Amino acid sequence: MMRHAAMSTAVALILVLAPASGGGAADPPRELKWAQLMPPAEAISPLKPKTFFGGSTVSTDGGPPPPPLPEGNWMSIKRRQPGADLPPRVVTELNGKHVRIGGYVVPLDFDATTVKEFLLVPFVGACIHVPPPPANQIIYVKADKGFEVAGQFDPVTVTGTIKTEPAFTGLADAGYSIDAETVEPRKE
Repeated sequence: MMRHAAMSTAVALILVLAPASGGGAADPPRELKWAQLMPPAEAISPLKPKTFFGGSTVSTDGGPPPPPLPEGNWMSIKRRQPGADLPPRVVTELNGKHVRIGGYVVPLDFDATTVKEFLLVPFVGACIHVPPPPANQIIYVKADKGFEVAGQFDPVTVTGTIKTEPAFTGLADAGYSIDAETVEPRKE
């Protein structure tokens, strides 16, 4: 009888201590701020300055003149930002980390008020009413279960695993992506 009681006490002690020793307890997500998605400034290569009249036929640096402007409505031509042909500058140390970050929803795939894919951006109206922010300030989010969005200008908090792989959407290019575990309304 004494032996049975000692054995029960030992088993109970093991069961109580096992979760505290890291036996499957998940780490809380790392709280991210948007500034943490930008690499350090010293990693930036300076862009070559351009003349004010970028469309002039006179070359100031000795190189060939720029190509002539196309006929017709040349103002409707989509302009690419400098460096658009380069991969986005991201913080590679974030790859695979469990994170939590707040922002605003720009829906990509939705059914009525249920959103399954969206861009998470740092400010209201990004990508819609103004030019998109740089790719390292846009996160492509996929929420398999979807979530109900009350309004496009309501902030949300996304929790999930971040990847530093670029995502190319028809609206804007994203430097990061997250497979969302949760998308929750955020109070400002």
